Amino acid sequence: MRVGVHINRFGHPGGAPALGAELAAAGQAAEAAGLSWISVMDHYFQMEFNGGAEAPMLEAYTTLGFLAGQTSTVRLGALVTGVTYRHPGLLAKIATTLDVLSGGRAVLGLGAAWYEREHHGLGVPYPPLAERFERLEETLRICLRMWDPFDDGPFEGRHYRLAETLCVPPPVSSPRPEIMVGGGGERKTLRLVAQYADACNLIPSSPQELRHKLEVLRGHCDSVGRDYDGIRKTFVYTGEAATGENLDALLRDLEGYAGLGVDTVILAPRVGEPAGWIDRFASRAVRRLAELD
Repeated sequence: MRVGVHINRFGHPGGAPALGAELAAAGQAAEAAGLSWISVMDHYFQMEFNGGAEAPMLEAYTTLGFLAGQTSTVRLGALVTGVTYRHPGLLAKIATTLDVLSGGRAVLGLGAAWYEREHHGLGVPYPPLAERFERLEETLRICLRMWDPFDDGPFEGRHYRLAETLCVPPPVSSPRPEIMVGGGGERKTLRLVAQYADACNLIPSSPQELRHKLEVLRGHCDSVGRDYDGIRKTFVYTGEAATGENLDALLRDLEGYAGLGVDTVILAPRVGEPAGWIDRFASRAVRRLAELD
């Protein structure tokens, strides 16, 4: 089981002037520790459970671009981008730019969006849930079209219309950047994973819940003729052992996930100084979790 880190707080004691150096140090510490993944949240406002909208929040893709310049091996992505945040053609271009400049390390994480306050706060339209899922499916189709080297023609959907799906330069990932769909909705989200995505990201409360979600995903794969084993499975660990830096407790919690086919567990400590946490704790977790299958 590989290990990633989800940087989700930017409340450094030194304030905004200290964030650049802290993130650079976090990226370098992640690679030294053998982490395989760094992600950030894609939100305009900080989460309510993480300090609220008045707490610091950086724009995701600018941050990922900065991290790309500080690293050379870890994969980089947003966990995850709400479909309402950027026009699909622009989003594909942004993800492509990250992929090109990082040497093929970009992952495009997508979801249906849910944080209503930030939409209203910055004047971004927030359609009903059913429409957001329709837009998510069209966005997945548009990104795949943008990355198709043999088809740059128009796209006509219910919500989006593109006269040209040009993307130059193309991604350097082969055959294209990985698409990760985040969320555990059994009727729509996991169907979209089976139909369009290369990876899924789940936030289970227990190994039993994760097992169930993966069984649902397998069923959708069977329905659409998709190879279930070809989808990379990742999940976010939400227990307190990571933030509390209790390695024994973390290992006990994660033992139950062994054997479920998980590729990567993503640790999400709620700390404003992630570089030190990676040095102290994540580096030890990488070595121990590599033994879990």
